[in-house]
Amino acid sequence: MRGAEGFALHPRLEADTWFVTDLPLCRVLLMNDARYPWLIAVPRVPGLVELDELTPAEFRAFGEESRQILAALRQVCQPHKLNVAALGNQVEQLHVHHIARYREDAAWPAPVWGAHPPQAYAAHERDSRLTALRAALCG
Repeated sequence: MRGAEGFALHPRLEADTWFVTDLPLCRVLLMNDARYPWLIAVPRVPGLVELDELTPAEFRAFGEESRQILAALRQVCQPHKLNVAALGNQVEQLHVHHIARYREDAAWPAPVWGAHPPQAYAAHERDSRLTALRAALCG
């Protein structure tokens, strides 16, 4: 796999998320929207825009890390459904959303994008969620 030298997080991702952890390939971020438990995986390879730009080894690593992220969301949040999406229409840097969904969430059953303005985490709720997710991902 390529190294992370020169990797920089897109300013929009930096502004809208909290750092969870670095896995071997991806930086894992928590979206600052308390309505939905929502992690974002960003491969730490400079200049990536699309999944097919990953090398075969990176693509396999990404798949395994995505599976880990989904398992952590399932363990910590116990959702009804897990959504995974790579859109990149507003932020070109390759990033993949992993979202825990509930039948009673504010957007169900529609996509979360644009359904409601983000609801920022309260500090104690954010810290608790980050601690639980870090334990599930790194524990």
